[in-house]
Amino acid sequence: MSALRLASASAASAALMLLTGCAALGIDDALRDTNASAPHFTHGALELARTQDRRDRRAALSQDLLASPLSQEGAVQLSLGNSPALQALLAQGWAGIAAADQAGRLRNPVFTFERMRLGDELEIGRLLSFGLVDLLLLPQRLSISRSQSALARVHLTGTVVDQVTRTRQAWVRAVAAQQLLLYAEQVQQSAEASAELARRMQQVGNFSRLQRARQQAFYADATTRLAGARHAVTATREELVRALGLDDAQAVSLKLPGRLPDLPESPREPREVAAAGGEQRLDLQLARAQLDVAGKSQGVNLLSTFVDVELGARRDSVFDDAERSRRTRRGFELDIVLPLFDWGSARRDLLNAESLAAAYGYDAAARAATSQLRQDYSAYRTAYDIARHYREEVVPLRQAIADENLLRYNGMLIGVFELLAEARDQVAGVTQAIDAQQQFWLADAALAASVIGRPAAASTPTAGAAAETPAVAAH
Repeated sequence: MSALRLASASAASAALMLLTGCAALGIDDALRDTNASAPHFTHGALELARTQDRRDRRAALSQDLLASPLSQEGAVQLSLGNSPALQALLAQGWAGIAAADQAGRLRNPVFTFERMRLGDELEIGRLLSFGLVDLLLLPQRLSISRSQSALARVHLTGTVVDQVTRTRQAWVRAVAAQQLLLYAEQVQQSAEASAELARRMQQVGNFSRLQRARQQAFYADATTRLAGARHAVTATREELVRALGLDDAQAVSLKLPGRLPDLPESPREPREVAAAGGEQRLDLQLARAQLDVAGKSQGVNLLSTFVDVELGARRDSVFDDAERSRRTRRGFELDIVLPLFDWGSARRDLLNAESLAAAYGYDAAARAATSQLRQDYSAYRTAYDIARHYREEVVPLRQAIADENLLRYNGMLIGVFELLAEARDQVAGVTQAIDAQQQFWLADAALAASVIGRPAAASTPTAGAAAETPAVAAH
């Protein structure tokens, strides 16, 4: 009778496992969650290309996007649809979700078959055994599995947010580098004209050796800076190519806009940014899920550090050839692991340490969340104010000075070298304005990631960086 009850319990647990396995969330559910929780990053287009049909559709989308100059959001779409690196990350997320699902399943029962003969007797033994502790803790293991699955889904969303943020910032750098190259070429051409004019004037005795050397030095410096600007275009473009996952043919087809987007009319308000964060931030979700998993795992694994029991139902059949008889024996077996050498103290310390670390980790994440958001908003707002200052104050003033100097040159009040020097100063001001605009769009991408809970490194404008170009232009 006891064997029958054990068999019934085993069948019930198997049915329970089947139902929970059917209810487990897969990668498609996780991708839908990511599309829903991070719509400004995925635009609902995130998917794992597991079939050739999906790959063909994504290849067609990539071709359409590369047919015209690629905008920033177009770069995000292209990365989501074309990048094999992102697809690899999604596949790894799938593996994490599958591992979490596997953690909630019981070990398969073991069926043992024995056949033994002694003289005229033949004995056939059958034993079905399974872990009793595992069966008793099945509800808790299922709960842990769900928590681990939630943790894997948050990891997946964070990975996608990181990838999209890197793509946005790579696009900003690539476009800004192209734009800065044009002005570096103008400075180099102006410096070359000054150096050539200085050489001729020295030949006719109207320029000293020192005056010519100053113009030649500036020309040499401008040539060096032009070479650096050309490399920056190549480096930032290749960074973008890697972020987009382009092959060689696609990289040749890649076209970028001629300039960065204009600044928005007004910056985001602090209240708007603070309201967009909160408890749904990814860093808080991640810390909360880790704490949940650690707490549940500690309660489940603590029992197994003391005892592990295997329970089996046995049915033996004995055949006696001499008497032409058959006898059946039924019963059960218990296999108990005796804690003689390892009482599990080290494992219990490990569980306690992991649980405590997760608790403090959640507190740390909760305290750092708003601080990080304030820092990233400060970088965003500072970059916006500096870029707007260059657009509305510095560049118009440089243009006004250039116009006045052109009038003075036409009136023969200043010479050609003064006019060329002023043209270089004007170009330097425009270059600083482009750099400030680049810093704003980098900070904008970083702030978007910080709001959702994945702080990204943003280049904060500094006074030293802003003063670098004018110092060179004063040669």
